[in-house]
Amino acid sequence: MFHQRFTFRLIVRLLFINIMALLLFYLVRNTQLWFTITGVSLILLGSIISLYYYINEIREDIKRFILAVKTRDHTLNFKNKATRGSFPELYESFNEIIQIHKDIQLEQDSIFQLIKTILEQVPVGVIVVKKQKSTQEKSEISFFNQAASNLLNVPAYSYWHRFEQHLPIFTKEIEQIDAGGKRFIELKIQDKFIQLSIEVIPLNLYGADYNIISFQNIKDEIEQKETEAWNRLIGVISHEILNSITPISSLSDTVNQMITNKESLNAEDLEDLKPALQTIKRRSEGLLDFVKDYRLIAELPTPNAEQHSIGEVLQHVKVLMQPMVSAKHIKLQVLQTASKISLQIDLKLIEQALINLITNSLYALEDTEQPVIEVTYRLAHNKVYIEVSDNGKGIEAANIEKIFVPFYTTRKNGSGIGLTITRNIMKMHRGSLEVDSVPNQRTTFSLVFNYA
Repeated sequence: MFHQRFTFRLIVRLLFINIMALLLFYLVRNTQLWFTITGVSLILLGSIISLYYYINEIREDIKRFILAVKTRDHTLNFKNKATRGSFPELYESFNEIIQIHKDIQLEQDSIFQLIKTILEQVPVGVIVVKKQKSTQEKSEISFFNQAASNLLNVPAYSYWHRFEQHLPIFTKEIEQIDAGGKRFIELKIQDKFIQLSIEVIPLNLYGADYNIISFQNIKDEIEQKETEAWNRLIGVISHEILNSITPISSLSDTVNQMITNKESLNAEDLEDLKPALQTIKRRSEGLLDFVKDYRLIAELPTPNAEQHSIGEVLQHVKVLMQPMVSAKHIKLQVLQTASKISLQIDLKLIEQALINLITNSLYALEDTEQPVIEVTYRLAHNKVYIEVSDNGKGIEAANIEKIFVPFYTTRKNGSGIGLTITRNIMKMHRGSLEVDSVPNQRTTFSLVFNYA
């Protein structure tokens, strides 16, 4: 609507100027009415000046409006011109846009304050660094929460180089994962060691590069987990030792009573002693085996890592385990043995890990109809998963964590060290062991390797 009105007024003004120009031309050429000529000239000049100011006023107002939007100046308004200006609809639109822009800015500021307040309350240290493109410029710290100050015992710095001077060890570790990633470090703060889990997330916003650095003290958590692990381990070891020591002690006492005050033993006495001594021997051997198993966990050889394809690993395991699995009338499916994807691994140790998992599956498949063990691999999120699955009885949710405790076992005559050894082998390869189980449907153990 406003542009139609503007067009109409502009045409009227131009038409008037043209008419006055033609009239002036006619008067100058055909008459000598100098007073009239002077008047018409003044009117024509005034019309031209008026047109210039008319257009220039609109141009300047638009220029002011654009500048206000760019600089987020919400004080500008066109209320007067919206009511009595040449373009009330245009100026009304300007006012509405400025008000909307102001509301958006207020909303953004409110959200920022909300996020800032939340980050100030969390027990995780958060530092946001605005990186400079030039080495001469100093990187600014856009945000430094209270938890970060408390954890590191430093003030909330505004510039990274000042923070770097105060805690060079911390900032050096950050530089190691500047492109993004996680790291665990130990720092000495006021004669007290703290263990930090650090994560750096790079971010680009409106052409500027930021690093979001988050960290937390995990020393207490680690100590708690270690205590829980030791308590579980001690409980299992105590149970196993007591199971062996109790009958040995009892039978030793019985033997001692049988031979006390006797200078010689007859054939009947010897027959009575034989079962007791055999039991003592058997339980002593069991205790020795237990100690050997413990040493086996603690003394795994250092991996001799070489490049091996996954197909090669799977093919070796298939050849090794097929006879044992077939003897128990279980179907063994080893898939993707032609894979050329390679990993830096110790082949013998990884084979041992897979043998442990397949052996566990054999026991889990007892009394299962149509038992199947499947060994395969998959790629996901820059990781390689070599998986051993079966359709056996599975693992109850309450026992998922217990199965990795050394010597914990639900099997009769089981040692309870297979999964512990397998997990330790994976830790040596900077990987992990994962398990997912739906009892009586499907259980999958995964050897997880990092794959760049």
